Amino acid sequence: MSNLNLQHWRLDVDAEGITWATLDKAGESANSLSRLVMDELGRVLDELDRQPPKALIFRSGKSAGFIAGADIQEFTQLDSAEKGRELVERGWNLFNRLAAVRYPTLALVRGHCLGGGLELALACRYLLAVDEPGTKMGLPEVMLGIFPGWGGMLRLPERVGPAAALDMMLTGKTIDAKRARRMGLADDAVPPRVMERAAQMMVLSNAPRHQLPAMQKLLNGPLKSVVANGARKQVARRARPQHYPAPYAIIDIWARYNGNALAAPELVDGIVRSPTARNLVRVFFLQERLKSFGKDSPFKAKRVHVVGAGVMGGDIAAWCALRGMTVTLQDQNLERIAPALKRARENFARRIRDKLQLRVIMDRLIPDPDGAGAAHADVVIEAIFENVEAKHALLGKLDAVMRPDAVLATNTSSLKLEDLRTVLQRPERLVGIHFFNPVAMMPLVEVVAAADADPAMVQAACAFVRQIDKLPLPVRSEPGFLVNAVLAPYMLEAMRAVDEGISPETVDEAMLAFGMPMGPVELADTVGLDIAVAAGKQLAGGAEAPRCLLARVDKGQLGKKTGQGFYSWIAGKAQKGAAGTPPAQLAARLVKPLIDRVEHLVATGVVADADLADAGVIFGTGFAPFTGGPLNYRQADGRQSAA
Repeated sequence: MSNLNLQHWRLDVDAEGITWATLDKAGESANSLSRLVMDELGRVLDELDRQPPKALIFRSGKSAGFIAGADIQEFTQLDSAEKGRELVERGWNLFNRLAAVRYPTLALVRGHCLGGGLELALACRYLLAVDEPGTKMGLPEVMLGIFPGWGGMLRLPERVGPAAALDMMLTGKTIDAKRARRMGLADDAVPPRVMERAAQMMVLSNAPRHQLPAMQKLLNGPLKSVVANGARKQVARRARPQHYPAPYAIIDIWARYNGNALAAPELVDGIVRSPTARNLVRVFFLQERLKSFGKDSPFKAKRVHVVGAGVMGGDIAAWCALRGMTVTLQDQNLERIAPALKRARENFARRIRDKLQLRVIMDRLIPDPDGAGAAHADVVIEAIFENVEAKHALLGKLDAVMRPDAVLATNTSSLKLEDLRTVLQRPERLVGIHFFNPVAMMPLVEVVAAADADPAMVQAACAFVRQIDKLPLPVRSEPGFLVNAVLAPYMLEAMRAVDEGISPETVDEAMLAFGMPMGPVELADTVGLDIAVAAGKQLAGGAEAPRCLLARVDKGQLGKKTGQGFYSWIAGKAQKGAAGTPPAQLAARLVKPLIDRVEHLVATGVVADADLADAGVIFGTGFAPFTGGPLNYRQADGRQSAA
């Protein structure tokens, strides 16, 4: 085996006679299945055909996890149908070969095991999961606009049943070690201290694999059409086939071709090289770029102090506690803080079943009406109402007690940092850390730098945002920053269409058909119509507000928060009538002011470049990801028009 001259794999034989195949991809912090890695695995299997081992265990040589999936860079090089089919064929044939070997095989999964990594693990006889927080398994290819073509569509339904398998494949969701064991995906879940011995015992046990119940076997066989029809209906409620063809292809390849994409070459060609796949791969790399901000900063927060226990402040505090930090939450008295704590407990309880773990998290969220936590915090976030004088008074008090190395941040959504920092001893220390509502759902956080801001503080703010698993977007201090600045003209144009006699439902339907997650009128109702008026005055360049907006605000109909706006709201849901057929070009008209504003903000340097602007608008507003972002969409639309 020593003559294989492997660059990425290492083979060792232990005292039990078991061969351990360790993947440690050269020059990378995480393992991925590139062409070279797969070619080397083929050579490993060739060698093991010549000298069959007693058993074979796959493990990772990386602390980052097992295998992150295929090498995404290689997807950008699929410029022909032949290359797309060759990519699918490479993994399909190799993992089928692994699944057919006569000696027992096991995947020891610790950390992330995604996409092609899980498909490799599924091709093994046994899967042993390491029970620790970082262990996550999933087939998220649909998030890139593609499908799991290396055996996942065949083997995952055989392991966990078709309904659970399709749910994972069609949503891209990941599961932890305990859930994997309960579902039958993992044969067991063990703590790290015993993982290697447990792997040895399992791979030599000759134990039969978990078998699906009889009904699940029927649903994975003769009754496939029943499951497939139900899955298509569920997908249709979330994604239109012209925007996101991949989930429909996954259902068809499983139901009609037993998970073998090579049996449907037209689907492979149509998906792998589709504009949607190309744009979603682009979005993946945009997300990776956002994740890179702050990585060079040594800053690491343990204590956070939040002032303002309203919806935003309370939810920011709760999110930081959930992510492992000790958080003090300040407001005028305990009565003002109590609703935030109650809301946090209710939200945590929906995520966390373990009552002891829930208690530990709640213990980290500490009411602090006197503000004592500010002196000890690594990050202090001001999240009170939008009033310059009130913020001046608060920031002055915080500045006097905070450590000089701590980050002082404001969550303002509309005020310039230059106007807020005048009361500080070191004005350059103030940064904006602007969250979006709902905090737990929105991945983007704008990190705002005023003129002459301290670069170390901006870097520390970005590092903090990454630490709490959000995506930092550096922006310059201007009214509305990026996200709110582009939403205001978009929502106002939608309401002008309502002034012209187009129903709110029809306006919203035009943008839902375009690919937005929510229509602009419903969005305005959700944000609050009073806020839409204020934003319009500030961000619409002096243009007159739509009549339909002013009329509702005059009546106190402010949207979701009052139960009535453009729509009636019951139990948090808009009560909509039937939408009419949107007029031709309505979507193009509504999206134009949004894209125009994005271009302006790039040109004036509020955001550094077009790629970051696209990333910010996608992750901050939900702008149709399959387009690759507003500026990418305009560029592609221009190319199509020219053609």
